[in-house]
Amino acid sequence: MKKLRDFFKVDSNIRLLIVFIVFSVAGSLSLVVADNIFSYLLEFEDHDSLYWFFRIIILFPIYQVLLIVTGTIFGEFRYFWEIEKRILKRLGFRLK
Repeated sequence: MKKLRDFFKVDSNIRLLIVFIVFSVAGSLSLVVADNIFSYLLEFEDHDSLYWFFRIIILFPIYQVLLIVTGTIFGEFRYFWEIEKRILKRLGFRLK
């Protein structure tokens, strides 16, 4: 467990459990939200290559937003905001 805590940079097993729950809830919710967007707004077949392209393009920002929202609900806003800042820096955004 210490290796996992060190990897995720948390100080207790409870906080590690919360981080795992937030990641899983945000991931599941992002799939549901993206599926609803596609079923109501866009008309694609599941096997269409454009379907997968647009789904991935839409899924990524939805996941990022839901990760912050879910992290905030579980009281870990700072932790997940630091993760978001690292992701945005890797994508080329400059944050203060």
